[in-house]
Amino acid sequence: MLLSPGLVRLVMTLSGAALLSACANHLPQRSENETRAERKLLDHSLRIEAAADKPMELPQRRISIYEQQTFDVTDFEVTRVYDRYTPYQAWREIYEIPAGAVAVVAGVGANVVNVVALGNVPQAATRDWIEYGMAGLNPAMNVESNGRAEQNLASLKEEQTGQRKEQINLPWTEKPVLVKAGRQTHELATDRRGYLFINLLDGSLAEQDLSQVDKLLITVEDPKDGAEQTVTLQISKQLRAKLAEAHALIFAGLENDDVAQWVYRVNRLSQLGFEDEASELEQSLIELTRNDPQLQDEFLLTLKTEAGRLAADPAAARGD
Repeated sequence: MLLSPGLVRLVMTLSGAALLSACANHLPQRSENETRAERKLLDHSLRIEAAADKPMELPQRRISIYEQQTFDVTDFEVTRVYDRYTPYQAWREIYEIPAGAVAVVAGVGANVVNVVALGNVPQAATRDWIEYGMAGLNPAMNVESNGRAEQNLASLKEEQTGQRKEQINLPWTEKPVLVKAGRQTHELATDRRGYLFINLLDGSLAEQDLSQVDKLLITVEDPKDGAEQTVTLQISKQLRAKLAEAHALIFAGLENDDVAQWVYRVNRLSQLGFEDEASELEQSLIELTRNDPQLQDEFLLTLKTEAGRLAADPAAARGD
């Protein structure tokens, strides 16, 4: 029997409507919470801790330099709600419709048994089987599937929970520091922990006559925003009076002296109160005589008998 054109159009219209009406199977919403903080920089400055209230009595001074940042911090609690759904795929109806029919029959049977069992049959059998079956029998909807679930952001809510001030100190690591001594300016640098080590008997400062220099001006600057800090470090009169002699003891004609003069230099530095420099010179002379064990032994013996200083025995290190 041939179908009339009108009937054909009606069937096509209904089929198209069924396809267009296919929709996703919505799942329960999911929410997630997190906290976040907004920081606004209020102040940025540099700090130098040099114990500037105490004049230098020794050639060395360790100085801590750091940058200080002050923030206005606002705390928020953020809640996101997501719509979850199982996207529709028409080809899955091939197995979902038969499975849905079986599930409906099983669910009806479970409800009958539940009446006899006085309501002791689990809800997963009495209700969930029927819900699964009805979704499976619906040609315009797939059954729920968490494995295939997709989600869209449904709502976003932010609530301010607090406001506070926060201060952070960061070491001024491996950055230049200007040290002005009299008319001369020396460029030094901090180490990776933000410390600056000043030694008036080492480096470029040792090359300058500091006998008439009574203070050091220590300056740091951040080129990014122009933050700057300067402190004044006084050099005591007693230290300035010793520096020239100490410099000569350490550097002047060291290799041309005999053992007695070497011992005198080490002992004199110790008498001036420069024990660190005396120990460094002592080790330098031990290293200088490394290739002449006889001269080295003579130096160590004289150092012990004349100055009362007991250095580590290099012979033990050599295994002699």
